[in-house]
Amino acid sequence: MSPIIAIEEHYITHEIPTLVENYAAMPEFTRKRLHDHFELRLKEMDEAGIDIQILSHNHPGAQIFSPETALEQSALLNDELAKIVSKHPDRFAAFASLPMQAPEIAADELERCVKTHRMKGAMLHGMLKGEFFDLPKFWPVFARAEALDVPVYLHPGVPDKRVTDAYYQDYADEFKVFKTAGWGFGVEMSTAAVRMVLSGIFDTHPNLKIILGHLGEGIPFLLDRTHEGITTRQSPNSRQVSFRDTFCKHFYITTSGNFSDSALLCSLMEMGADRILFAVDWPYNNNKDGTDWIKSTKLSPDDYEKITHLNAEKLLNLK
Repeated sequence: MSPIIAIEEHYITHEIPTLVENYAAMPEFTRKRLHDHFELRLKEMDEAGIDIQILSHNHPGAQIFSPETALEQSALLNDELAKIVSKHPDRFAAFASLPMQAPEIAADELERCVKTHRMKGAMLHGMLKGEFFDLPKFWPVFARAEALDVPVYLHPGVPDKRVTDAYYQDYADEFKVFKTAGWGFGVEMSTAAVRMVLSGIFDTHPNLKIILGHLGEGIPFLLDRTHEGITTRQSPNSRQVSFRDTFCKHFYITTSGNFSDSALLCSLMEMGADRILFAVDWPYNNNKDGTDWIKSTKLSPDDYEKITHLNAEKLLNLK
């Protein structure tokens, strides 16, 4: 039977528990699974037929540290993650958590994690104090990722307070996830991805690879319209940017938390099977729901193999 690799699967460190925002508000079901690094995690993987999880720390990871403590604390976090992986190296791999508030330190930490711990890239969360990661001051991290030939996974974080107040606050008390997974996460990360394209970072770093979850945060559905608006309606003095070409060349998307046949079909038609990878978003989504869904799709055998494991093996250099 073909292996299944799930690449957006979360945990919480035991070393630095203060990392987790809104921890007390999480359901006990979620907290228990985030903290369970082995027994329950492996049991639910086995029940669902998941062979490998790529582990990543829950939001905000190392981004919570001060610049003064970033070097020491991020190393502690990533060293603990490496120990978790080392217990079951045939079942786990990992994305590093980076202290983006200190970009040069973050770049060095990425290199340490890749070379010393054989981590498969990094996961960044949302914005950092109201700033998106396309800003040039963060580019050293992406330059290092390109040099190491590893991807950067852009994962949602809690929206900026200014956005929450303007867009979500009226309904946030009644509909708790309106500003997060229900709507706000997708708006934030699709904006982050579009900004990456517009920033010119891919001109400077032509081999940089970026991953988005949740079947591309809605961008595949809007790809043609966004391309039309950005590429063909520029003023004469604008930099020439082919949004479609840039996005489809540099971005990969995963199925995390979006087990929709129609969304998958749209993504396949716009980006192709080589750019899609399987993920669950455990424990926020159920492993078996994810594997039951992907097995029930009408994917061709070749596309099924690519999405469930071949693309991940190639992109993450899994051996």
